[in-house]
Amino acid sequence: MKKFQAKARYDDRLLYGYLLTLVVGLVMLYSTSSIIAESRFGSHLFFLRQQFIWALLSLVVVYVLWRLDLKKVAFFSAPALLLVLVMLSLVYLMPARNGSHRWLMVGPFTVQPSELFKWLMVIYLAFSLSNPKRNIADLKQILFPYVLIIGLALGLILFEPDLGSCIVILISALGIFFLAGARLKHLLTAVIPPAVMATFFVFVVGYKKDRILDYFTAVIDPLRGSYQVRQAALTLGSGGLLGTGLGEGRQKLFFLPYPHTDFIFAATGEEIGLLGLVVVMGLLFFLLLRGWKIAVAQSDRFGFLLAAGMVWLLFVNIAINIGVVTALLPVTGLALPFFSYGGSSLIVSSAAIGVLLNLSRRSA
Repeated sequence: MKKFQAKARYDDRLLYGYLLTLVVGLVMLYSTSSIIAESRFGSHLFFLRQQFIWALLSLVVVYVLWRLDLKKVAFFSAPALLLVLVMLSLVYLMPARNGSHRWLMVGPFTVQPSELFKWLMVIYLAFSLSNPKRNIADLKQILFPYVLIIGLALGLILFEPDLGSCIVILISALGIFFLAGARLKHLLTAVIPPAVMATFFVFVVGYKKDRILDYFTAVIDPLRGSYQVRQAALTLGSGGLLGTGLGEGRQKLFFLPYPHTDFIFAATGEEIGLLGLVVVMGLLFFLLLRGWKIAVAQSDRFGFLLAAGMVWLLFVNIAINIGVVTALLPVTGLALPFFSYGGSSLIVSSAAIGVLLNLSRRSA
Protein backbone atom coordinates (compact mmCIF):
# COMPACT_ATOMS: atom_id res chain seq x y z
CA MET A 1 0.00 0.00 0.00
CA LYS A 2 1.19 3.47 -0.76
CA LYS A 3 1.45 5.82 2.12
CA PHE A 4 -0.90 8.75 2.40
CA GLN A 5 0.32 12.22 1.55
CA ALA A 6 -1.46 15.34 2.74
CA LYS A 7 -3.26 17.23 0.03
CA ALA A 8 -3.31 20.97 -0.11
CA ARG A 9 -7.10 21.00 -0.06
CA TYR A 10 -9.88 19.27 1.78
CA ASP A 11 -13.34 18.32 0.49
CA ASP A 12 -14.84 21.80 0.64
CA ARG A 13 -18.14 20.57 -0.79
CA LEU A 14 -18.55 18.28 2.21
CA LEU A 15 -17.77 21.18 4.55
CA TYR A 16 -20.22 23.54 2.86
CA GLY A 17 -22.88 20.85 2.73
CA TYR A 18 -22.42 20.18 6.45
CA LEU A 19 -22.63 23.89 7.33
CA LEU A 20 -25.77 24.32 5.22
CA THR A 21 -27.36 21.25 6.82
CA LEU A 22 -26.48 22.63 10.25
CA VAL A 23 -28.17 25.97 9.48
CA VAL A 24 -31.29 24.32 8.03
CA GLY A 25 -31.42 22.06 11.07
CA LEU A 26 -31.33 25.04 13.45
CA VAL A 27 -34.09 26.79 11.49
CA MET A 28 -36.36 23.75 11.58
CA LEU A 29 -35.56 23.09 15.23
CA TYR A 30 -36.70 26.58 16.18
CA SER A 31 -39.78 26.34 14.00
CA THR A 32 -40.86 23.01 15.50
CA SER A 33 -39.89 23.70 19.13
CA SER A 34 -40.78 27.34 19.85
CA ILE A 35 -44.29 26.63 21.15
CA ILE A 36 -43.15 23.83 23.46
CA ALA A 37 -40.21 25.95 24.65
CA GLU A 38 -42.52 28.84 25.50
CA SER A 39 -44.90 26.53 27.36
CA ARG A 40 -42.26 24.65 29.36
CA PHE A 41 -39.53 27.21 29.91
CA GLY A 42 -41.16 30.60 29.31
CA SER A 43 -38.96 31.37 26.31
CA HIS A 44 -39.58 30.42 22.69
CA LEU A 45 -35.80 30.51 22.15
CA PHE A 46 -34.92 27.95 24.83
CA PHE A 47 -34.26 24.93 22.60
CA LEU A 48 -32.71 27.02 19.83
CA ARG A 49 -30.33 28.68 22.29
CA GLN A 50 -29.24 25.33 23.72
CA GLN A 51 -28.83 23.76 20.28
CA PHE A 52 -26.87 26.77 19.02
CA ILE A 53 -24.37 26.28 21.84
CA TRP A 54 -24.06 22.60 20.90
CA ALA A 55 -23.64 23.61 17.26
CA LEU A 56 -20.73 25.89 18.16
CA LEU A 57 -19.12 23.09 20.16
CA SER A 58 -19.70 20.78 17.20
CA LEU A 59 -17.77 23.15 14.94
CA VAL A 60 -14.89 23.09 17.40
CA VAL A 61 -14.98 19.27 17.39
CA VAL A 62 -14.99 19.21 13.58
CA TYR A 63 -11.98 21.54 13.43
CA VAL A 64 -10.00 19.58 16.02
CA LEU A 65 -10.66 16.23 14.32
CA TRP A 66 -9.86 17.80 10.98
CA ARG A 67 -6.34 18.62 12.20
CA LEU A 68 -5.52 15.54 14.30
CA ASP A 69 -3.49 12.50 13.33
CA LEU A 70 -6.31 9.95 13.19
CA LYS A 71 -4.02 6.94 13.55
CA LYS A 72 -2.77 8.30 16.85
CA VAL A 73 -6.37 8.86 17.94
CA ALA A 74 -7.28 5.33 16.84
CA PHE A 75 -4.40 3.88 18.87
CA PHE A 76 -6.22 4.96 22.05
CA SER A 77 -9.68 3.88 20.88
CA ALA A 78 -9.67 0.61 22.85
CA PRO A 79 -9.05 2.21 26.30
CA ALA A 80 -11.47 4.99 25.31
CA LEU A 81 -14.14 2.36 24.64
CA LEU A 82 -13.53 0.82 28.05
CA LEU A 83 -13.98 4.26 29.61
CA VAL A 84 -17.29 4.66 27.79
CA LEU A 85 -18.38 1.25 29.10
CA VAL A 86 -17.77 2.60 32.60
CA MET A 87 -19.86 5.66 31.69
CA LEU A 88 -22.63 3.35 30.45
CA SER A 89 -22.59 1.70 33.88
CA LEU A 90 -22.71 5.03 35.71
CA VAL A 91 -25.90 6.16 33.96
CA TYR A 92 -27.85 3.81 36.22
CA LEU A 93 -26.81 5.98 39.17
CA MET A 94 -28.39 9.03 37.53
CA PRO A 95 -32.05 10.05 37.97
CA ALA A 96 -34.31 8.58 35.30
CA ARG A 97 -35.60 10.84 32.54
CA ASN A 98 -38.76 9.75 30.71
CA GLY A 99 -38.37 6.36 32.37
CA SER A 100 -34.83 5.81 31.01
CA HIS A 101 -31.28 5.96 32.38
CA ARG A 102 -29.59 7.12 29.18
CA TRP A 103 -27.84 10.28 30.32
CA LEU A 104 -24.81 10.96 32.46
CA MET A 105 -25.18 14.30 34.20
CA VAL A 106 -22.02 16.36 34.73
CA GLY A 107 -22.93 19.65 36.36
CA PRO A 108 -25.27 21.55 34.01
CA PHE A 109 -24.39 19.25 31.10
CA THR A 110 -25.82 15.88 30.12
CA VAL A 111 -23.97 13.31 28.02
CA GLN A 112 -25.44 10.25 26.33
CA PRO A 113 -22.63 7.64 26.48
CA SER A 114 -24.34 5.38 23.92
CA GLU A 115 -23.84 8.07 21.25
CA LEU A 116 -20.16 8.33 22.10
CA PHE A 117 -19.82 4.53 22.01
CA LYS A 118 -21.16 4.41 18.42
CA TRP A 119 -18.51 6.81 17.17
CA LEU A 120 -15.61 5.29 19.09
CA MET A 121 -16.65 1.81 18.03
CA VAL A 122 -16.21 2.77 14.36
CA ILE A 123 -12.70 4.08 15.03
CA TYR A 124 -11.77 1.02 17.11
CA LEU A 125 -13.04 -1.45 14.50
CA ALA A 126 -11.37 0.41 11.63
CA PHE A 127 -8.05 0.43 13.48
CA SER A 128 -8.22 -3.15 14.73
CA LEU A 129 -9.57 -4.74 11.54
CA SER A 130 -6.94 -2.98 9.45
CA ASN A 131 -4.20 -4.74 11.40
CA PRO A 132 -2.57 -7.19 8.95
CA LYS A 133 -2.16 -9.68 11.80
CA ARG A 134 -5.91 -9.84 12.28
CA ASN A 135 -7.41 -12.77 10.37
CA ILE A 136 -10.97 -11.66 9.77
CA ALA A 137 -11.81 -14.98 8.10
CA ASP A 138 -11.33 -16.75 11.46
CA LEU A 139 -14.55 -16.87 13.47
CA LYS A 140 -12.62 -16.95 16.76
CA GLN A 141 -11.03 -13.60 15.93
CA ILE A 142 -14.48 -12.10 15.41
CA LEU A 143 -15.87 -13.49 18.64
CA PHE A 144 -12.94 -12.19 20.67
CA PRO A 145 -12.55 -9.40 21.50
CA TYR A 146 -15.24 -7.79 19.33
CA VAL A 147 -18.32 -9.72 20.43
CA LEU A 148 -17.26 -9.38 24.06
CA ILE A 149 -16.87 -5.59 23.94
CA ILE A 150 -19.83 -4.83 21.70
CA GLY A 151 -22.02 -7.40 23.47
CA LEU A 152 -21.31 -5.85 26.87
CA ALA A 153 -22.21 -2.41 25.54
CA LEU A 154 -25.41 -3.73 23.94
CA GLY A 155 -26.43 -5.31 27.24
CA LEU A 156 -25.86 -2.11 29.21
CA ILE A 157 -27.70 0.02 26.63
CA LEU A 158 -30.59 -2.44 26.32
CA PHE A 159 -31.34 -2.13 30.03
CA GLU A 160 -31.34 1.70 29.99
CA PRO A 161 -33.63 0.98 28.04
CA ASP A 162 -32.57 2.14 24.55
CA LEU A 163 -33.41 -0.45 21.92
CA GLY A 164 -32.84 2.05 19.08
CA SER A 165 -29.18 2.62 19.92
CA CYS A 166 -28.65 -1.14 20.26
CA ILE A 167 -29.97 -1.65 16.75
CA VAL A 168 -27.75 1.13 15.35
CA ILE A 169 -24.64 -0.25 17.06
CA LEU A 170 -25.31 -3.82 15.91
CA ILE A 171 -26.06 -2.89 12.28
CA SER A 172 -23.12 -0.48 12.15
CA ALA A 173 -20.71 -3.09 13.50
CA LEU A 174 -21.96 -5.75 11.08
CA GLY A 175 -21.54 -3.33 8.18
CA ILE A 176 -17.93 -2.60 9.08
CA PHE A 177 -17.13 -6.30 9.50
CA PHE A 178 -18.67 -6.97 6.08
CA LEU A 179 -16.61 -4.18 4.48
CA ALA A 180 -13.52 -5.60 6.19
CA GLY A 181 -14.11 -8.94 4.44
CA ALA A 182 -15.72 -11.05 7.16
CA ARG A 183 -17.56 -14.15 5.97
CA LEU A 184 -21.32 -13.80 5.81
CA LYS A 185 -21.91 -17.06 7.69
CA HIS A 186 -19.69 -15.81 10.53
CA LEU A 187 -21.64 -12.56 10.73
CA LEU A 188 -24.90 -14.51 10.87
CA THR A 189 -23.43 -16.63 13.66
CA ALA A 190 -22.55 -13.48 15.60
CA VAL A 191 -26.07 -12.08 15.08
CA ILE A 192 -27.90 -15.12 16.47
CA PRO A 193 -27.19 -14.48 20.21
CA PRO A 194 -28.41 -10.85 20.25
CA ALA A 195 -31.38 -11.80 18.04
CA VAL A 196 -32.40 -14.58 20.45
CA MET A 197 -31.90 -12.24 23.40
CA ALA A 198 -33.99 -9.51 21.77
CA THR A 199 -36.77 -11.98 20.95
CA PHE A 200 -36.77 -13.24 24.53
CA PHE A 201 -36.95 -9.76 26.02
CA VAL A 202 -39.71 -8.63 23.65
CA PHE A 203 -42.04 -11.61 23.56
CA VAL A 204 -41.29 -13.33 26.89
CA VAL A 205 -40.31 -10.53 29.26
CA GLY A 206 -42.52 -8.04 27.41
CA TYR A 207 -39.88 -5.37 26.77
CA LYS A 208 -41.24 -3.01 24.07
CA LYS A 209 -43.73 -5.73 23.07
CA ASP A 210 -46.54 -3.22 22.54
CA ARG A 211 -44.34 -1.19 20.20
CA ILE A 212 -43.55 -4.25 18.10
CA LEU A 213 -47.21 -5.29 17.87
CA ASP A 214 -48.19 -1.71 17.05
CA TYR A 215 -45.60 -1.75 14.32
CA PHE A 216 -47.11 -4.77 12.58
CA THR A 217 -50.49 -3.06 12.73
CA ALA A 218 -49.06 0.20 11.39
CA VAL A 219 -47.41 -1.54 8.41
CA ILE A 220 -50.89 -2.36 7.14
CA ASP A 221 -52.41 1.00 8.09
CA PRO A 222 -50.38 3.74 9.86
CA LEU A 223 -53.61 5.26 11.23
CA ARG A 224 -54.23 2.06 13.20
CA GLY A 225 -50.80 2.09 14.82
CA SER A 226 -49.72 3.58 18.14
CA TYR A 227 -50.52 7.18 19.03
CA GLN A 228 -47.05 8.30 17.97
CA VAL A 229 -47.30 6.55 14.60
CA ARG A 230 -50.80 7.90 13.94
CA GLN A 231 -49.80 11.46 14.75
CA ALA A 232 -46.64 11.18 12.63
CA ALA A 233 -48.72 9.95 9.67
CA LEU A 234 -51.26 12.74 10.12
CA THR A 235 -48.48 15.31 10.44
CA LEU A 236 -46.73 14.21 7.26
CA GLY A 237 -50.00 14.01 5.37
CA SER A 238 -51.17 17.47 6.40
CA GLY A 239 -48.06 19.05 4.90
CA GLY A 240 -49.01 18.19 1.34
CA LEU A 241 -46.71 19.25 -1.46
CA LEU A 242 -45.67 22.69 -0.22
CA GLY A 243 -46.41 22.56 3.51
CA THR A 244 -48.26 24.94 5.80
CA GLY A 245 -45.32 27.35 6.06
CA LEU A 246 -42.51 27.82 8.58
CA GLY A 247 -43.90 28.14 12.09
CA GLU A 248 -47.43 27.37 10.90
CA GLY A 249 -47.57 23.68 11.71
CA ARG A 250 -50.48 22.64 13.92
CA GLN A 251 -49.45 19.14 14.98
CA LYS A 252 -46.59 20.53 17.08
CA LEU A 253 -49.25 22.14 19.29
CA PHE A 254 -49.03 19.18 21.69
CA PHE A 255 -50.53 16.62 19.27
CA LEU A 256 -47.33 15.16 17.81
CA PRO A 257 -45.03 13.79 20.56
CA TYR A 258 -41.44 15.05 20.50
CA PRO A 259 -41.78 17.25 17.37
CA HIS A 260 -38.29 18.70 17.94
CA THR A 261 -36.49 15.42 18.68
CA ASP A 262 -37.59 11.94 17.56
CA PHE A 263 -40.31 13.16 15.17
CA ILE A 264 -38.76 16.36 13.81
CA PHE A 265 -38.85 14.84 10.30
CA ALA A 266 -42.65 14.66 10.48
CA ALA A 267 -42.99 18.16 11.96
CA THR A 268 -40.67 19.49 9.26
CA GLY A 269 -42.73 17.78 6.57
CA GLU A 270 -45.89 19.48 7.79
CA GLU A 271 -44.33 22.94 7.58
CA ILE A 272 -42.29 22.70 4.36
CA GLY A 273 -44.16 19.90 2.61
CA LEU A 274 -42.98 17.06 0.43
CA LEU A 275 -40.76 19.31 -1.67
CA GLY A 276 -39.09 20.63 1.46
CA LEU A 277 -38.47 17.11 2.72
CA VAL A 278 -36.89 16.25 -0.62
CA VAL A 279 -34.46 19.12 -0.03
CA VAL A 280 -33.73 17.94 3.52
CA MET A 281 -33.15 14.38 2.37
CA GLY A 282 -31.06 15.72 -0.50
CA LEU A 283 -28.78 17.51 1.96
CA LEU A 284 -28.35 14.36 4.05
CA PHE A 285 -27.78 12.24 0.95
CA PHE A 286 -25.19 14.72 -0.30
CA LEU A 287 -23.21 14.35 2.95
CA LEU A 288 -23.34 10.56 2.64
CA LEU A 289 -22.32 10.68 -1.01
CA ARG A 290 -19.33 12.95 -0.36
CA GLY A 291 -18.34 10.72 2.55
CA TRP A 292 -18.48 7.59 0.42
CA LYS A 293 -16.37 9.23 -2.30
CA ILE A 294 -13.79 10.04 0.37
CA ALA A 295 -13.88 6.42 1.53
CA VAL A 296 -13.27 4.89 -1.91
CA ALA A 297 -10.45 7.38 -2.52
CA GLN A 298 -8.45 6.08 0.45
CA SER A 299 -5.40 4.00 -0.39
CA ASP A 300 -5.05 2.01 2.80
CA ARG A 301 -7.37 -0.31 4.69
CA PHE A 302 -7.58 1.84 7.82
CA GLY A 303 -8.63 4.98 5.93
CA PHE A 304 -11.25 3.11 3.91
CA LEU A 305 -12.80 1.32 6.90
CA LEU A 306 -12.81 4.49 8.99
CA ALA A 307 -14.44 6.67 6.32
CA ALA A 308 -16.90 4.00 5.21
CA GLY A 309 -17.74 3.22 8.83
CA MET A 310 -18.56 6.85 9.59
CA VAL A 311 -20.76 7.07 6.47
CA TRP A 312 -22.51 3.81 7.37
CA LEU A 313 -23.10 4.99 10.95
CA LEU A 314 -24.73 8.22 9.73
CA PHE A 315 -26.80 6.34 7.15
CA VAL A 316 -28.13 3.83 9.67
CA ASN A 317 -29.19 6.62 12.07
CA ILE A 318 -30.87 8.60 9.28
CA ALA A 319 -32.59 5.57 7.76
CA ILE A 320 -33.98 4.30 11.05
CA ASN A 321 -35.29 7.71 12.13
CA ILE A 322 -37.06 8.31 8.80
CA GLY A 323 -38.24 4.69 8.76
CA VAL A 324 -39.88 5.16 12.17
CA VAL A 325 -41.57 8.43 11.17
CA THR A 326 -42.96 6.87 7.98
CA ALA A 327 -44.18 3.74 9.86
CA LEU A 328 -41.73 1.48 8.03
CA LEU A 329 -39.97 0.58 11.30
CA PRO A 330 -41.04 0.25 14.96
CA VAL A 331 -40.70 3.35 17.17
CA THR A 332 -37.15 3.41 18.57
CA GLY A 333 -36.55 6.91 19.93
CA LEU A 334 -33.57 7.78 17.71
CA ALA A 335 -32.59 11.32 16.78
CA LEU A 336 -32.32 12.53 13.17
CA PRO A 337 -28.65 13.56 12.71
CA PHE A 338 -28.08 17.35 12.41
CA PHE A 339 -31.80 18.13 12.91
CA SER A 340 -33.10 16.68 16.17
CA TYR A 341 -32.57 18.57 19.41
CA GLY A 342 -29.79 17.10 21.52
CA GLY A 343 -26.13 17.84 22.09
CA SER A 344 -24.79 14.27 22.12
CA SER A 345 -26.33 13.37 18.76
CA LEU A 346 -25.26 16.63 17.10
CA ILE A 347 -21.67 16.48 18.35
CA VAL A 348 -21.21 12.80 17.46
CA SER A 349 -22.72 13.30 13.98
CA SER A 350 -20.47 16.33 13.49
CA ALA A 351 -17.48 14.32 14.72
CA ALA A 352 -18.14 11.88 11.88
CA ILE A 353 -17.96 14.81 9.45
CA GLY A 354 -14.71 15.95 11.09
CA VAL A 355 -13.17 12.53 10.52
CA LEU A 356 -14.28 12.54 6.87
CA LEU A 357 -12.85 16.03 6.31
CA ASN A 358 -9.56 14.85 7.81
CA LEU A 359 -9.44 11.81 5.52
CA SER A 360 -10.32 13.97 2.49
CA ARG A 361 -6.97 15.72 2.89
CA ARG A 362 -5.16 12.48 2.08
CA SER A 363 -4.33 11.01 -1.29
CA ALA A 364 -2.28 8.15 -2.59
